[in-house]
Amino acid sequence: MASETAAAWDRFAAEYQRQAQLSTVAAQYGPDIPTEADLRLLGDVKGRRVLELGCGAAQCSIAFAKAGAIAIGVDFSAEQLGHARQLCDREEVKVDLRLADMADLAFLRADSVDAAFSSYAFNYVEDLGRVFRQVHRVLKVGAPLVFSLPHPAYFVMDEDSAPPVTERSYFDRSPERFQWGGVGFTGYHHTFADLYMGLVRASYRVDLVVEPEPIPGAPRSWFWHDAMDWLPRTLIVRARKEGN
Repeated sequence: MASETAAAWDRFAAEYQRQAQLSTVAAQYGPDIPTEADLRLLGDVKGRRVLELGCGAAQCSIAFAKAGAIAIGVDFSAEQLGHARQLCDREEVKVDLRLADMADLAFLRADSVDAAFSSYAFNYVEDLGRVFRQVHRVLKVGAPLVFSLPHPAYFVMDEDSAPPVTERSYFDRSPERFQWGGVGFTGYHHTFADLYMGLVRASYRVDLVVEPEPIPGAPRSWFWHDAMDWLPRTLIVRARKEGN
């Protein structure tokens, strides 16, 4: 449930931010892969309203604000948003931070957002259809929703083995319980077909799919596992809102 996941992130927020050390220079799609500065999936955000879903400490929203965007960050963890406020003060940028579920965007008018973005947050959502529909409501027609999440193939692998071995069926959509930093979390597996059909049913047109490889020769992050040399760790999708 969302409330349980929010509580888990409240407990883990300080340790996560200490260890992750995420950059505020460019929006990041996942560990050890190119950033938005390289991929340019959102294009020029200057003067545009950019909504980040599951913003955490808002490093990506801060990067958007630095690029001239009107940045809005939504997260259901009060502790994560506390870190976000500290970062915004430190970086001297303004981000409209909202404590809310990703499927509860009532504070935004319909057709008022120029782009929506999410990095590694949708894997904590069981019913992504609700999120897709709410984001569709607030996006302008033709505007993009760009998101990343654990690659469906990687999700079913044991990342502590290299080469990786399967530890669950690709078709098993039951919740995955796991421990991170001693805190219990629940993740949800969405197959590629689930993602694609969920977007189509919510009236999006998928126009780009990226399976980025690790950056060759780059220093490895706190998130690195050798299995990432064998399988894509991250899936990135860009979908555009079609008519209301």
